[in-house]
Formats: sequence, C-alpha cells, structure tokens
Amino acid sequence: MNPEKTIKTGKPAWLKKSLPKGGDYQRVRNLLSKAMLHTVCKEANCPNMFECFSKDTATFMILGSECTRNCRFCNITNNIPSPVDPGEPLRVAKAALDLNLKYIVVTSVTRDDLEDGGASHFAATLQAVRSMLTHAKIEVLIPDFKGDKDALQTVLSAKPDVLNHNIETVASLYPRVRPEAIYERSLSLFQTVKSMDPAMPVKSGIMVGLGETLEELEQTLRDLFSHGCDIITIGQYLQPTQNHLLVEKYYSPQEFEALEKTARKIGFEKIATGPFVRSSYQAHELSGL
Repeated sequence: MNPEKTIKTGKPAWLKKSLPKGGDYQRVRNLLSKAMLHTVCKEANCPNMFECFSKDTATFMILGSECTRNCRFCNITNNIPSPVDPGEPLRVAKAALDLNLKYIVVTSVTRDDLEDGGASHFAATLQAVRSMLTHAKIEVLIPDFKGDKDALQTVLSAKPDVLNHNIETVASLYPRVRPEAIYERSLSLFQTVKSMDPAMPVKSGIMVGLGETLEELEQTLRDLFSHGCDIITIGQYLQPTQNHLLVEKYYSPQEFEALEKTARKIGFEKIATGPFVRSSYQAHELSGL
C-alpha cells in the first residue's frame, strides 16, 4: 500500500468519510429514540449512519437489539434476547409515517430462540407499515430462519417488495466469520424464495477484506446468481472493535470497479460496489422500484 494514500488511522484515504451538513440527523435520531426503536445503522455502527439519518432514512431493526448468534464481524450484541414486543410493528409504521418514507428497509437480529425465527413479527411489521403508508415500498433483510421454509413463506405471504438475505462472505470463511451459519443453507434460501414467488426480487450482500481470494469472490457471485439472486451489494469490511476480526485487506475503488464488472459479466444487472456500500445503503435507488 502506498503510504501517501493512507490517513492517520492506518486506513486508506478513500475510507475517510465526511459528516453531512444539516440538522435532520439529530431529528431522526430523536424520533427513533422516542419511539423506542432500534436501527441496524446504530447497533452495527454503520459508517453511513450520519448520511442516512440526515436524509430522513434508516433501516429499522426489529425483534430487539440482542442476537442469538455471534458472528465475528458484527457489532450487534450477542446475548439472551428480550421477549418479542407486540407493539413494535405499529411503532415502526408510525416512525416511517413521521419520516414520510417512500422506501422502508426492515431487518432484525437473528432469533434462533423463537419457533419461527421471528418470521411472524416480520409479517406483522409489514402489515402495520402498509396500513399507514399504502404506497411505500418495503424491503426486508431477513436471517436464514435455520432453513425453515414455513417461516420463509410467512414473510413472503406478507408481500415485501424486495427480499434480502446477506451471504456475507465466501464459503471457506464461514467457520471463522459466521460459525453458526451455513453457506449452503443461505444459498438454498434464495432458491426457495424463487420457487415460492418467482417474481420476487432477491438481494444479497458480500463483505470483502476478510481474507477471501478473488477466485472465491467470483464463485460466490456465481453461486448467488445461479440460486436466484437478482441484486448484489459488495462493500468493505471494517473492524467495529478490537474484539472483532481484523481487516485482512482494504480494496481500492478500482478493485471495487473490477468486482462490479465481474458481477455484470456473470449476469447481475443491479449491482452496488464500493468501500462504503452496505446491504441497505441507497436501497431504493438500487431496487429500481
């Protein structure tokens, strides 16, 4: 790495992100706090949080803030989860209405402690949002539900506009990066979605910089596309704390451009790549809806 291209933190210069101007950031944060709602933006320490909040957008995170899994890249707390809050779907809908959102992203922690993995709560949230914002589009970013097809059908029956599930990394890194997840199970989820609802746009996201090879990244993109994935995001992994996995490599903007070309060659038409790209970043624009 060229030392002239780095900044004091040791990160490349292209990872320096300016804070947005304007007062909407605090307004959005106050609104979410008052509604007792969680966002993946805040819980996962997303680098785009200031930008998204300042533009009146956020990714709602339902089912609490404690996750039953302990992925080594994720900043969300691994702990015994709180009981499911039946009032949460309505509060999400009210917050989305207050923000006048036209495109809403709803995700969750993984709740392996629940019989349906929280699928019915996703459905209830979708229904609540639609009751208040009839013309809004809704993207759900779901866990794998441990491969439960009935749980997946519960979510699909609530008619999201886009179904997103992150593959996160290449198959060889799963034991180290996602020890409680299974690569093949996530791939099967995409295939199952397409068998249940062939018209459903399916999306996934990959982090780079964890030690994968370019050959492995290409194979993962091929696996996703062949299993029915339509939309792909690729972003740089950033270490949330010293207790998380180290960054093995910082990809340059040029390398992200090369990954976009690879994805397009495989057959993807809707692609977002870049150091700060995250699964739900600029989701409305990428969806094309």
